Amino acid sequence: MHVKKGMTVRVISGDDRGKQGKILFVFPKTNRVIVQGINFVKKATRPTQSNPGGGFVEKEAALNASNVMVVVGGQTSRVGYKKLEDGSKVRIASKTGEEIDS
Repeated sequence: MHVKKGMTVRVISGDDRGKQGKILFVFPKTNRVIVQGINFVKKATRPTQSNPGGGFVEKEAALNASNVMVVVGGQTSRVGYKKLEDGSKVRIASKTGEEIDS
């Protein structure tokens, strides 16, 4: 996947287009991500001892990973790869050429 947990991404399509947030969870098998503060859904909860009334809770739902782009230096960029002289492979931002930390 081109994104990892903890990266800052911007949504490029859908209802939340243009919004930016940090990735909380990544699901590589289904190619989905959960981004902080984006794609809220209402979920019904049963009454419990800690919440006797039950009710509705708003929480983030998963987005397809193809609908987000990595933000590097304030602008979105695709992720590329480059081999260093010592043989290690690093991730780079295609637009600027700088290394991506995480």
